[in-house]
Amino acid sequence: MTVMKIAGAQLGAIQKADSRESVIKRMIALLDEAASKGADLVVYPELALTTFFPRWYMEDQAEIDFWFETEMPNAATQPLFDRARELSIAITFGYAEKTPDGHYYNTSIITDRQANIVGKYRKIHLPGHSEYDTERAFQHLEKRYFEPGDLGFNVWRNEGVIMGMAICNDRRWPETFRCLGLQGVELVTIGYNTPSVNAQMSAEGLEKRLFHSELSLQAGAYQNATYVAGIAKAGVEDGHPLMGGSIIVDPDGFILARAVTEEDELIIAECDFAKCDFGKKTIFDFERHRRIEHYGRITSQTGVIVEV
Repeated sequence: MTVMKIAGAQLGAIQKADSRESVIKRMIALLDEAASKGADLVVYPELALTTFFPRWYMEDQAEIDFWFETEMPNAATQPLFDRARELSIAITFGYAEKTPDGHYYNTSIITDRQANIVGKYRKIHLPGHSEYDTERAFQHLEKRYFEPGDLGFNVWRNEGVIMGMAICNDRRWPETFRCLGLQGVELVTIGYNTPSVNAQMSAEGLEKRLFHSELSLQAGAYQNATYVAGIAKAGVEDGHPLMGGSIIVDPDGFILARAVTEEDELIIAECDFAKCDFGKKTIFDFERHRRIEHYGRITSQTGVIVEV
């Protein structure tokens, strides 16, 4: 089995006016810090290259397209790939992707130590809404700007570890982790941009938001005997606060490392992937214990149907 040092590169706020080039400099600074601490993989957040633009209502397609990348790497991100290759560190980060045939996704990629992209994931569980909502304290328009991901939940054997990716709201859905767990996943990387306050319930503030995030990540790790790295973009973006709370979780559900700020911050944990083995062969030995003859409702039904 493999032992790796996993670094979570939490990013602080990115303002609407900040250039991609300025963000890449910050990402490289965190990458250099990770290298000095012996990291093998650096995990960056969702939509790492820009502000969380789905909070802004836009109708002009050219304005919308500004936030999307049409190729990866590109001129702005190439220095990050080059530095990762020089340091021999794998990376994963999220960005807004516009495909050559005109589709729009909330996307994450993962590389090997030579900066080759070995895996791509497109966010499946899109939260929020598609039209301007006067009842919300602020907008969350992911359903307006993104399509649900079309690649499914996949894993890749990367640097000797079976890795999977998810993005933000995906972490709240047990189906995400189970689909990856059924492929033997050993590390799930998840970037997120999560508002510090619930737009539809102002009483749900930072404490509850952090609790629910940790609960989801810890449960997913434990119930699938896998390491999980959940890494935030945090801080106040043009007056809109995003929570931090980046964590790395072990296969027993225990937190190994936690960010303590809402700024650019590196967390790191040594992960011995042999520790995934026990859970996968005992309580979560799926082949011995799962009873799929009773699970049909999960894939045959979307919404709640009350039959009593």
